[in-house]
Amino acid sequence: MEKKETVYLESSVISYFTARASRDVVVLAHQQITMDWWETSQNRYEFYISEIVKEEVSRGDPCASSLRMTFIDKIPHLKLSVEIETIAEMYINELNIPKDSIRDALHIAIACFHKVDYLVTWNCTHIANAHTIKKLYRLNQEHGLYTPVICTPEELIEVV
Repeated sequence: MEKKETVYLESSVISYFTARASRDVVVLAHQQITMDWWETSQNRYEFYISEIVKEEVSRGDPCASSLRMTFIDKIPHLKLSVEIETIAEMYINELNIPKDSIRDALHIAIACFHKVDYLVTWNCTHIANAHTIKKLYRLNQEHGLYTPVICTPEELIEVV
């Protein structure tokens, strides 16, 4: 049996999947894309989250939080470490990620450190951003770090 590719699910993907249908047409489209992608990719990939994801999805409205927590219940966690925190600090300093968005840098660092194939997110401000990704590839190459493909669920839909 061929080994499945690995996917780190960032919190925004889980939120889009479990949220009530939005009135904003763009957000609604992202929600539908996320659901369609999830349905077609469950058997194709090995999915992972982290304690950072668990912490983020546990916040907010108790009913919505409960749905998100149930969704991630059986997804394995990638461990956080001092080395990952150091990498995240480097990303804060070098990738123009604001200090108050340390969790975004941690998501990237976790995916890079654990060498997952894909980091899937709807966070196009600090993570799935072309300028950030370009700098990340250069920075990781300079430091001998692995760089996963960073994309949205829409970009990971496989055309058969």
